[in-house]
Amino acid sequence: MRAVVQRVSGATVTVGGEVVGAIGVGLCVLVGVTHDDDAAKAAKLAERLWHLRIVDDDAGVMNRSVADTTGEILVVSQFTLYGETGRGRRPSWIAAARPEHAEPLVSAVVDRLRELGASVATGRFRTEMQVALVNDGPVTVLIDV
Repeated sequence: MRAVVQRVSGATVTVGGEVVGAIGVGLCVLVGVTHDDDAAKAAKLAERLWHLRIVDDDAGVMNRSVADTTGEILVVSQFTLYGETGRGRRPSWIAAARPEHAEPLVSAVVDRLRELGASVATGRFRTEMQVALVNDGPVTVLIDV
């Protein structure tokens, strides 16, 4: 699994003109799934997200996690994280898992985050989504598990 994690002061995801997920200060996480990902990787990704120390402490040092602060996370599925651009001018999506494989794993990440205590908002799988965010810092981190 792969995730792009952005520390945000706010983020929303909209489908068909309707806001379906929104958070204030927290993390906006784009999650991609590939063919060999499984429930164990989903749980590991959730744990990493929950404890990732990219939130400033009182001294301005990235020493705190979302678990220590707001607990807010917006999770959006993003198959394009597995786009291969090594050849030609059009990305190949072969490494991205089919929706039937990916959807339950993204849901497993969300479920585990909620078990850990996160307040999780999500996008809607298999829809055209518009994600709006204010990247705080800006801070963006790539995680592969």
